[in-house]
Amino acid sequence: MVARMPTNTLTPPQTQIGSRPDKARRMDWLDALRGLAALVVVFEHSLDVLLPEVRAAASPWFDFGRYGVFVFFLVSGYVVPFSLERRGSVRRFWAGRFFRLYPAWCVSLVLALMLGAAGMSYGLPAALGERPWASALAHMTMLQDLLGVPNAVNVYWTLSYEMVFYLLVTAMFVAGVHRSSARVALGFGVGAAILGVALPSGLLASRWPGGTILAAALFLAVGLAAMVGRRRAVRRTGVAVVAALALGLLVLDSRIGAIESLCIIATMFAGTAVRGIQDGRLRTWPAVAMVAVVPAFTLVAGLRTPTALALNANPAPLGPDWSIAVGAAWLTFLGGLALRNRPMPRALVWAGMVSYSLYLLHPLVIQAIWHAAGRDPGNLPGPIRLIWGVVLVTLVLGSAAVAYRYVELPAQRLGRRLTARRRPRPDAGPRADPGNDSVRVPV
Repeated sequence: MVARMPTNTLTPPQTQIGSRPDKARRMDWLDALRGLAALVVVFEHSLDVLLPEVRAAASPWFDFGRYGVFVFFLVSGYVVPFSLERRGSVRRFWAGRFFRLYPAWCVSLVLALMLGAAGMSYGLPAALGERPWASALAHMTMLQDLLGVPNAVNVYWTLSYEMVFYLLVTAMFVAGVHRSSARVALGFGVGAAILGVALPSGLLASRWPGGTILAAALFLAVGLAAMVGRRRAVRRTGVAVVAALALGLLVLDSRIGAIESLCIIATMFAGTAVRGIQDGRLRTWPAVAMVAVVPAFTLVAGLRTPTALALNANPAPLGPDWSIAVGAAWLTFLGGLALRNRPMPRALVWAGMVSYSLYLLHPLVIQAIWHAAGRDPGNLPGPIRLIWGVVLVTLVLGSAAVAYRYVELPAQRLGRRLTARRRPRPDAGPRADPGNDSVRVPV
């Protein structure tokens, strides 16, 4: 998603929602961006249900959903790689990722299944039942959107790209090239604009559906295990396996097409480079020049039409609505960065704190509202729709707060306790200064 696709286990222990240690306040701007992004995504998904007129008027010019998720992707790129450097351990990084992502994800999946069984949702994609074991395995890897498996909850697709980003960041860290984020961002951006139009979509999954899923799961397990090995040759093998998996799925097997897939990863690494420039880890002007080119290539890529070589790809370009939304996401992120030392709206900061649960649960609330309002609330009178809108916002924020308090925070505390019992040696690469890495990492 998106994922808070656009986070993590790096927040100091908190006892209640709204508790903000002084050190974390310096990074409130990131939570404010996450909160804004999450609320915009909720707005996007509520349009078809409650505001079809807005959808019809805005869709040709602006994609609210893509705006929100690209803000998440930029924030994720800005923070996640430095949490790995700060930890200095691949094991601890992935343990943190597991306890950050999977508990709330499992809750949302169970609720989706319950709503579907009760007939209170749009229903799960029929294709999930054709190969249930393969669908379950693909979802467990969180790579399902790159494996030809429909998402059990529509917003899960962004988690697949977050997972690919984590894999690439880990491989670069173990290989000792994690300070090359600007070059990597530039490479993906150029690839999206120039090569993306000729790359296929869903090529592997369309030919070997079950085999692709099984192979991806094995590559993922073997690659991660090898990267925490004690021998350098084993770690290098792990890097090769993980990099091949991530890049292969991006350029050959994405549902959304190679152009957008490469743009997403370019954007995330550009966020990493922005952090490196800010912290003095990258040579300023060369890095700035490379990062500045990334959004330009991304916007151009969104207007290009796939060629006949792009098998299974959507023949239409992503469109001006997509490019405008991505450009606006960049402006929002840079605006937040420029205002990072200013006080942030507390409501947005709070929404950012609960944004992962908010992101995962809001589609389920919207579907329940759709069912309760007669399955066609868009045709109800305006005042009635307004009431349903208030109910929707209340339930979305309330469910996110509950999930954050009773699912996310306990899981993160459990993860910290388990990893604190055994402090593994650093796996590779130098440790970064802790700096401002005490902020939650976006997913």
